[in-house]
Amino acid sequence: MPMSHSPQGHHQPHQPQFAAPVRSRRNRVLCAAAGLGLVLALSGCNDDADGGTDDGARGAQSTPPAAGSPAPATSGATTPSSSSPAAPAGDQPQIPGWQTQARAEHHFRYDVPGAAQKWRVIGEDTALSYTDKAGEPIVVMTGAANYREGGCASSPNPKALGEAGKGQLATVGTTGGGTEGSLQENARNWAGNWGFAAYGGPDHKPKIEVGQAKPWNRGGITGYTATAKVTVTHRPSACVPASAVVHSIAQKLPDGTMHGWVIYADQGVPHALTAPEIQKIMETVRATDG
Repeated sequence: MPMSHSPQGHHQPHQPQFAAPVRSRRNRVLCAAAGLGLVLALSGCNDDADGGTDDGARGAQSTPPAAGSPAPATSGATTPSSSSPAAPAGDQPQIPGWQTQARAEHHFRYDVPGAAQKWRVIGEDTALSYTDKAGEPIVVMTGAANYREGGCASSPNPKALGEAGKGQLATVGTTGGGTEGSLQENARNWAGNWGFAAYGGPDHKPKIEVGQAKPWNRGGITGYTATAKVTVTHRPSACVPASAVVHSIAQKLPDGTMHGWVIYADQGVPHALTAPEIQKIMETVRATDG
């Protein structure tokens, strides 16, 4: 399952071309690296780095700041966004009994089910990341939440560090901060890059299919959403899912920077999130300053 780690130092991760399926299963390493992030160009992944970009969108190049520094975001450059619809104010969950998570840096707030439903909201500054063969972060997200940790003890990615191996069935978080590329490209790249990194990475490339970006206009956000379908190629144990799905929402701020919200979830395993459950969570996504 997913793992997490916190990247250290600066680097420019390798950016694969997205058109061919991105890579394989997960190496989630969850680290308590406060305010850490990668700045990626184009691949809409500030907190993303390697992991293919999609159709015509090149991989982003990122340079993460040293641990302890604010986490920048990345990618993308053009897109619709000016008069967004009004977003709900306050930090209270929109659904009774749910928990609210927010990341002001990326201007996203969202809700997930309560602890009784096996959801855990993680410290908003904690960085979740996957590494490449050199131990450098491929993707990074903050303002995250995990669903059903501890379900799978093994991971197909030997590069997992930190709090890796929690076996969560789904993870949600925010990323971004760059200005290159279009908002549509960034939405697709975020979906593809996270599917690539979380479900195999460079060592066990998964097969990934990313759909076209579609307009997203709700919760004070005017942007795009994209979906990636993942086929896992490395399954070291029966609890590693055969497939997964990734959804992204990308928005452009007045300063020209692109920011993303991402959810990636195992499919075809007991307790996996259903499409309606994922949609219900996505419907709570809103701007922090609406």
